[in-house]
Amino acid sequence: MTGIFGEEHHHHPSHTDPLAALRAPGDPPWDVYLTGTVFLDIVFTGLDSAPVRGTESWARGMGSSPGGVANMATALARLGLKTCLAAAFGDDHYGEYCWDEMEQGEGIDLSTSRRVAGWHSPVTVSMAYEGERTMVSHGHEPPPEAPGPLCPPRARAAVASLTPGRRAPWIGKAAHHGTRVFADVGWDETGAWDPAGLADLEHCEAFLPNAEEAMRYTGTDCPRAAAHALTEYVPLAVVTLGAEGAYAVDRRTGESAGVPAIAVEALDPTGAGDVFVAGFVTGTLADWPLADRLAFAGLTAALSVQEFGGSLSAPGWSEIAAWWRRVQSYEDQDPAALGRYAFLEGLIPEAPAEPWPRRRAVPTIGFRGSP
Repeated sequence: MTGIFGEEHHHHPSHTDPLAALRAPGDPPWDVYLTGTVFLDIVFTGLDSAPVRGTESWARGMGSSPGGVANMATALARLGLKTCLAAAFGDDHYGEYCWDEMEQGEGIDLSTSRRVAGWHSPVTVSMAYEGERTMVSHGHEPPPEAPGPLCPPRARAAVASLTPGRRAPWIGKAAHHGTRVFADVGWDETGAWDPAGLADLEHCEAFLPNAEEAMRYTGTDCPRAAAHALTEYVPLAVVTLGAEGAYAVDRRTGESAGVPAIAVEALDPTGAGDVFVAGFVTGTLADWPLADRLAFAGLTAALSVQEFGGSLSAPGWSEIAAWWRRVQSYEDQDPAALGRYAFLEGLIPEAPAEPWPRRRAVPTIGFRGSP
């Protein structure tokens, strides 16, 4: 869609269905349900330095896209999962743009979302410079009747962002109906870092904090020890280690796995955490081995950070396929590193569905550190 934002973006929903082999009559209508706040994100890129008071800075690039919970919804939909989002949308231009981009552009089901008359869509303006990010946001709480439905729809999985000290009643309801809940968490503004404040973890199958969050919640000084400690609260703990990859422990099988990160030139880390979660949810619903799920989540996150913008940069299967074909063509690839991703062979589309997107840099599989 073109319109108030200039550049045209066309992303068609994925034609690869990672759950094709598992689908059966009587399945829930949705693979993943999520709820939250959608922002309009306006991202300025190519700034040489921080904006200076009293001056005008010109950015070499800019992009707009739905942000906030839309980053997660888009990442899931592009991986071929039937995604249902409950959110409030303003009836202003920004709200209309976000609704159309998600429903028409990404194939996300918004039947549980609603448009709120007279409500101003939340907006975030983000400036990228010196490898960092500065954001200015504006928004009002939506009217109390505007968030998701009281009873979440039937779905195989749900993604929840936990708020320390607050329960979200829909999480327990979803879990009660057999939905597998995957949770991440925001920074604990209270500074308590008490796992008891994450009461809804009792309803969750998996918890995916970053290393810093995991260590603070468990009082450990090693992210791997933190992952083991977290299995006291949730069956599956996945801790992301930034440039060192990710580590996971499954209490039910006693299995643990660590997978190193793919070395990439990170242009913009916005939304990489959401893309990681989306990749992990996809692999879990498809019943892949734990290490493959971690590798896939890390790969999708690595592909996303080479592009500006949150939801716009989430990779689909055509990008994953193009990357896989490309890295195999390099002479100096480490066979063990390639072997880590061999599971992609049976999943990716045969022929390139579309040419390698020119706007992405090409990552090689240089592994950093050891698993």
